[in-house]
Amino acid sequence: MSLRLRLLLTMAVVMFLAMMAADFATHRALRTFLINRVDASLEAAHIPVENAVDQGGTFSREALGVLAPGTHVAIRHPDGSTDGPIVVGRPGEDDGTPILPAKLVNLTTPPNGGEPRRFMTVAADLTNPDLKADGDEQFRLRVSQLRSGEVMFLAQSLERVDETTTRLFEIELIVTGTAVALATALAWLAIRRGLRPLQDVERTAQLITAGDLTHRVPGSERKTEVGHVADALNSMLSRIQDAFRARDHTEAQLRATQQRLRSFVADASHELRSPVAAVSAYAELFDRGAKDRPEDLAKVMTGIRGESRRMAHLVDELLLLARLDEGPEQIRVEVAFAELVNDAISAAVTVAPSWPITPPPAEPTGAVNSVSAIGDPVQLRQVIDNLLMNVRTHSVAGTATEVTLTLEAGFAVLRVIDHGPGIVADLRDAVFERFFRQDVSRSRASGGTGLGLAIVAAIVHSHNGHIDLSETPSGGATFTVKIPVATTSAS
Repeated sequence: MSLRLRLLLTMAVVMFLAMMAADFATHRALRTFLINRVDASLEAAHIPVENAVDQGGTFSREALGVLAPGTHVAIRHPDGSTDGPIVVGRPGEDDGTPILPAKLVNLTTPPNGGEPRRFMTVAADLTNPDLKADGDEQFRLRVSQLRSGEVMFLAQSLERVDETTTRLFEIELIVTGTAVALATALAWLAIRRGLRPLQDVERTAQLITAGDLTHRVPGSERKTEVGHVADALNSMLSRIQDAFRARDHTEAQLRATQQRLRSFVADASHELRSPVAAVSAYAELFDRGAKDRPEDLAKVMTGIRGESRRMAHLVDELLLLARLDEGPEQIRVEVAFAELVNDAISAAVTVAPSWPITPPPAEPTGAVNSVSAIGDPVQLRQVIDNLLMNVRTHSVAGTATEVTLTLEAGFAVLRVIDHGPGIVADLRDAVFERFFRQDVSRSRASGGTGLGLAIVAAIVHSHNGHIDLSETPSGGATFTVKIPVATTSAS
C-alpha cells in the first residue's frame, strides 16, 4: 500500500471516528435535554393535580384535562388498589399506558435518607389488548406521596423525544457520511499536493540513477519536513558529486602519470640507444683489426670514453629526477643564495666566454645584497648552472644574458634573461617536460638530452618554489625562479 493511500485511509478513519463521537455526544446531550424538559413539565403539572386530589376533587378525564393536558395520571391507595392511569389530553395522542412500579417504598422514601427518587423511565404496558402500544415505547414517570397517604403517578410519553432523537440520528448519519466523503476528497487533493515534492525526489533519483549527478531536488529552501529532506538529499548529492569528481580527477592524474611514465621510459630508452649503439660500433671496429692499428685504436678508445661519459651523464640526470619524484629526505641548510648565483656566473663565463653575462649589481637599488635560503646548495647551484647552460645550448655565441636577484614577498627571485631566439609561445608550457626539444631535428650531440629544464623545475618544486617562463621584451626568453627566503640582511 502506498504512502498516499495509507495517509488517506488514516485521515478518513480518524475523521469518521471523530464525527461519530461528536454525533454520539450530540445525541446524548439532546436526549438528556428533552427528557429534562419532560421532567420540568411533570414537575409543573403535579402541583395542581395533587391539590385537586387532596381537596377531594373528581378523579376523571374531564376534571383533570384542564390541570395536566397530555399527562397520564394514576392514584394508588394504601390498600394497593389503583385508580387509572387516566390519559389526560387530546384523544388518540397517546394510546399506550405506562407500567407502574410495584415497589414504592424505596422510590418515595429511600432507606438511607436523602432526597426520594421522583423521576424514572418505564416501559409501556403491552398486556392490555384494548390499548395500542409500541413495544419500544417509553414513558417518563413522576412519583409523589400525597398527604392522604396515597401515591400519585404522573407520566408522559417519550415518543416525541424518541422521534426527535431518531430524526437527529438520521440527519447525523447523512451529514457525517457527506462530511467524511467531502473531507476525504479534499484530503486526497491536499495529500497529492503535499507529497508532490516526494515525486520530485523520485524523478531526481531516476535522473541520478541514469548517471546525471548535476540534478538537485527542488524545494530545499522550504521550512518543512519535505524541505529538510530535500536539503539533506542535495547535500548528500553534492558530496557524492564531489567524490566522483575527485575520483575522476585522480584517475585522470593516474592516466597522465602512466602516460608520462611510458613516455619517459620510451624517451630514456631512445636516448640511451644512441650511445649504446655507438659503443657497440666501436667494439666491432676493435674486433675487425683496429686493435692492431695504433691510430684506429686511439680513435676507438676515445669514442668509447665519450659515449660512456654521455651515458653516465644521462643516467645521473635520470637518477636525480627519480630521487626528486620519490621525495626523499633532502639536505636542508641555510644557503647564501646571492653568493651561489655569483659563483655560478663566474664559472659559466670561464667555461664559455663567448656568451657574456651581466651579473646582479653589488648593491642594486631596491634589491638585497645578501639573500639566504633553506635548501640543498648543490641542487640550487645546479638550477643556476642549467639555466645558464640552456642559454648557451639554444643561442649562438655572443648572445648577451642578464641575471638579476631581488627579494619579493618572502621569496628570493632569480631572473635569467637572454636575448636569443626565444621559445615559441605554444611551446612554453612544455619546456619543463622531460626530453622536451623545441627543434625535434636538432642533433642530440649539440642539443643535450632535454632533461636540463625538467631537472630545474623538479628541484625548484622540491624547495617549495616556483618557476616561470616569459618572453623577453626585446626578444629572447626570461626564466623566473622563486625560492623561499630563510633570512635577509642588508649591508
